[in-house]
Amino acid sequence: MLPSVTRDHPRRPEELLGGRLMSRLDRLDLASRRIFAGKLVGERRSKKRGQSVEFDDYRTYTPGDDLRFIDWNVYARFDRLFIKLFLEEEDLALHLAIDASASMDTGTPNKLVFATRLAAALAYIGLVQNNRVGATVFGVPGAPGPVRIADTRGRHQMARFGRALIDAVWPEGRGAAVRASPAPPPGGAFNEAVATIARLRVGKGVMVVLSDFLDPGGYEGGLRALGAARGYDTFCAQLLSPGEIDPEREGERGLVGDLRLTDIESGRSAEVTLSPALIRRYKERLEAFTGGLSTFAAARRMTHLMLRSDADLETVLLDTLRRRGVVA
Repeated sequence: MLPSVTRDHPRRPEELLGGRLMSRLDRLDLASRRIFAGKLVGERRSKKRGQSVEFDDYRTYTPGDDLRFIDWNVYARFDRLFIKLFLEEEDLALHLAIDASASMDTGTPNKLVFATRLAAALAYIGLVQNNRVGATVFGVPGAPGPVRIADTRGRHQMARFGRALIDAVWPEGRGAAVRASPAPPPGGAFNEAVATIARLRVGKGVMVVLSDFLDPGGYEGGLRALGAARGYDTFCAQLLSPGEIDPEREGERGLVGDLRLTDIESGRSAEVTLSPALIRRYKERLEAFTGGLSTFAAARRMTHLMLRSDADLETVLLDTLRRRGVVA
C-alpha cells in the first residue's frame, strides 16, 4: 500500500465521534457468546442467581440460607420453607487492543484513523452501558512498549478515555519515530505485544483486536497466547485499505509498471514489475492470508472480521458488528 495522502488525524476527543453517531450508539450494548462474572453490579443479565430485585424461582430451604429470602406466604400455605431466587446483574469488561504500527498508518482512507474511531465508538457503547472499558495501544514506532489505558466506567469518562486514546496512538514526535524505529523483536512486534496483553489481563470479558495483522513476524503466537488465557470472547477485526484489497485502485492511476516497493515495517525493498498476472497472484495470496487468519482464529473460538478503511463507521457499528455478534 502507499502512505496516506493525508496524515491528518483526530486531535480532540470530540473529533472521534459525532453527536449524531453517539446518539445512535446509545441504543447498543456489548454482546458476548459467553457469560462472564463481573466485579460490580452492571447492566448485564447473568445466568447466576443472586440478589437483584427481579424474582426468578424458588428452591427448598437448607440450613445456613439467609432467612431474609424465605417466602413466608408460601410457608403459610404449604408449611414448608422455600428460598426466593433472583436474577443477578453483572458487568462485562471490554478491552480494546489497537495496533498502531507503521503498516496501520497507511492507506486511503488511513487505517489507523479508522481503527481509532472504531475503538472510540466501542468504548462509548461500553461506557454508556456501565461496563468496564480499557485499552492497550501497541506497535507505535519508536515507543518503548505498549501503552495501557486503565479500565474505567460510566458515560462521563468518555472524554478522558478519548484523550488518552489519541495521546497513545499519536504521541508527540511520532513522525520522527517512524524513521528511527528499532528492529522488531525476533518473535514479531504483534506477537510480543498481544502475548503481553494476554498475560496482564484484568478480569474477563470481550476483547477486540484492531489490526491489519501484517506483522512480518506473524500473528499466530499472539493469538495463541490470547486463546490460552481463556478469559476473553475475542474478535479479530482485520482492517485493510481499498488499495490493499484491490491494488488497481491504489493512487490516481493504480499500481502499474516498474516500481520499487519498500516494506514500511521492516524497511526491506524490492524492485517489481506489476502486471495483471502479478496482481492476480497478489490477490490470491491475500485471500489465502485472510482465510488462514480466519481459520486460525476460529480454531481458538475467536471471531475474524474483515473491515475496509473506507467503510461507513455507522454502518459498521449498526449493521456489520451487530450481525457478527460484537454488539447487540
